[in-house]
Amino acid sequence: MSAEYSFFDAVCNSFDRAAGYTKFDKGILEQIKQCNSVLRIHFPVKVGDKIEVVKAYRVQHSHHKLPCKGGIRFSDMVNLDEVMALAALMTYKCAIVNVPFGGAKGGIAINPRNYDAYTLEKITRRYTTELAKKNFIGPGEDVPAPDYGTGEREMSWILDTYSAMNPGEVDAMACVTGKPVTQGGVRGRREATGLGVFFGIREVCNMPDMMKKLGLETGVAGKRVVVQGLGNVGYHSAKFFEEADAKITGLAEYEGAIYSEKGLDVDAVVAHRKATGSILNFPGATNLAKNTDALELECDILIPAALENVINGENAPNVKAKIIGEAANGPLTPEADEILAAKGVLVIPDMYLNAGGVTVSYFEWLKNLSHVRYGRLEKRFTENQNKGMLEQIEKLTGQGVSKEIRDMLISGPDEIDLVRSGLEETMIGATHEIVEMWKQHPDIRDMRTASFVVAINKVGTSYTELGIFP
Repeated sequence: MSAEYSFFDAVCNSFDRAAGYTKFDKGILEQIKQCNSVLRIHFPVKVGDKIEVVKAYRVQHSHHKLPCKGGIRFSDMVNLDEVMALAALMTYKCAIVNVPFGGAKGGIAINPRNYDAYTLEKITRRYTTELAKKNFIGPGEDVPAPDYGTGEREMSWILDTYSAMNPGEVDAMACVTGKPVTQGGVRGRREATGLGVFFGIREVCNMPDMMKKLGLETGVAGKRVVVQGLGNVGYHSAKFFEEADAKITGLAEYEGAIYSEKGLDVDAVVAHRKATGSILNFPGATNLAKNTDALELECDILIPAALENVINGENAPNVKAKIIGEAANGPLTPEADEILAAKGVLVIPDMYLNAGGVTVSYFEWLKNLSHVRYGRLEKRFTENQNKGMLEQIEKLTGQGVSKEIRDMLISGPDEIDLVRSGLEETMIGATHEIVEMWKQHPDIRDMRTASFVVAINKVGTSYTELGIFP
């Protein structure tokens, strides 16, 4: 892969390829493609007895809908090109799954493993302060979320800092998503991206015509799955496939990879890693020399759920999977796309497949704005209604049901039930919309291009129909 590779240029190239299938003015297409606002920050933080200058970014790609939305990642690999690319993908991702946000992204160029919790808190709070001073955070302006290297803890710090700077703002809790449930988070957010990956791939696997082209049986049961990355997204993706009777034959983390044709118990591997510090030497599994070797294993479904560019021009010819589900952001380079398309590999693109996180973040944002928990208003009503109907049926038939079945039939929806149902509906709808677009244009090369066409049509329609040009 060339040292001159630009992630943002790769996104723009995919955009340009898809733009030819739309009918928008070139000026509108150029506006959609560009990043509207870019914030580059340097700020000092005292670490021990020394002062470190921390470099950070926040990019708002599109303001066609507000607020902007996108995660914040902590990684020493963070750079402006990456943040711009991820912000652009957020715009297209939100459009595809019909979430009314513009795209944004943030990043702090640090390795969080090198800092204790106290120092990370100082860095996060200072970053939030800088965002607030520049109007790059707020319930109606820009709403961050977790990403690589961040989680509920960091989101709590962001919320507390923003609230302290905006006393009395009734909707302050909606300034960030991915928070703990006790701080206004929504149940189901933690596993949302992994569950969305599962729903998206499962829906494609349930399409007989798509599976016939790949020479696979319909459904996910029995399919061999390899997952690279056992973080939040990778773990939950693997876990949901395992629960659906797929066989997890390979797992990879930064310390290495393991393989077993008989299948791996995901929770057992995680417990082994917690106990030993590594997934290697897991009983009954074969160690692989490098973690990237997992990408070249024989399997039906490969799920890269770590960092970008892991499949490139060098290793793409060796990929043996028939389906690649991009759980990470940008795990394939353009060269890899070309090679895999020529091989007939179905790549389900990141720009919609990992939209589970932003979809459930949208639900959390709505919850914070409405100030009421999902299910609180209807759960008891639904249970009483179901109980009444069941009693009438039992009375008419003269037959009762077991307590287990009774509890299942009567039960009203909890917050997590409603969140997962909404996510499933979103991913199924988006999958069919993209596949239908692909079928309308048989000359479209791959599913990524079809996804971009769907996204451009929606964003372009917002620009033209809302008359927001001066």
